[in-house]
Amino acid sequence: MTESAVPIVVLAAALLHAVWNALVHGVRDRVAGVALMNAVFVVCGAVLALFFAPPGLAALPYLLVSTAIQTGYQLLLARAYRLGDFGQMYPIARGTSPAVVVLLAATALHHPVPAGQLTAIAVISLGLAGLTLVGGRPGRAQLPALAAAVGNGVLIAGYTVVDAGGVRAASSAGGYIAWMFLLQGTAVLAAVTALRGRTLLPALREGRAVGVAGGLMSLTAYGLVVWAQTVGDLPTVAALRETSIVIAALIGTLVLRERLGTMRLAASATVLTGIALLEFAR
Repeated sequence: MTESAVPIVVLAAALLHAVWNALVHGVRDRVAGVALMNAVFVVCGAVLALFFAPPGLAALPYLLVSTAIQTGYQLLLARAYRLGDFGQMYPIARGTSPAVVVLLAATALHHPVPAGQLTAIAVISLGLAGLTLVGGRPGRAQLPALAAAVGNGVLIAGYTVVDAGGVRAASSAGGYIAWMFLLQGTAVLAAVTALRGRTLLPALREGRAVGVAGGLMSLTAYGLVVWAQTVGDLPTVAALRETSIVIAALIGTLVLRERLGTMRLAASATVLTGIALLEFAR
């Protein structure tokens, strides 16, 4: 494939990302669905590790921190989808992440934040506020779902920053990715087994098709984006990737029968616009 295929490839990755998240939301036992996805990660990570050189000791701290963050993220993802609508939880999580990445870079790494990025963060915040206020001012019953979605966004930002440093520190980018999937999958499976005990196995049998499909979609989406980043313009790739926010809103309405509403659609589009502005302001 050539550079001209990048938009199609990234849009396909965005679609797959939204779909696998919808699968996790739609399955009856979401924790079991996450566990099955990570079983796929373990198998694929182990296979990839056979073909790439090890990432090296310098990358080990990054891998361990990323594994811890990813484990928390996936368990919190299952909780967010249990508590709230997919069409609301997904864009809040995805929209929170890039803004937090910029703020982390500014505070922890002392990177200056240009005016264009501050404007983009303001636009994202406006969209997130709109998503939060869908259906009126959230009451106490809605707060756990919103907190889980925002927490997901913070954790996505965390592993994004950690993995960016880990790939740079690794002696082999392919090796880092392979071991990231292998360690992450193993840790999530261990955490879920500890949480669920004997009740996990029957749930795994029931949702195995959805879990395996979700795992394969997640890995494929990740691989497509990595390829696009190697041949395409990074801001364009990042902006196109976040079209998954609008795709998720449509899936929530057309497939999961959630109420879309003008405000939710406008808020999702505002978040997407802010992310696009943020990427092009870098």
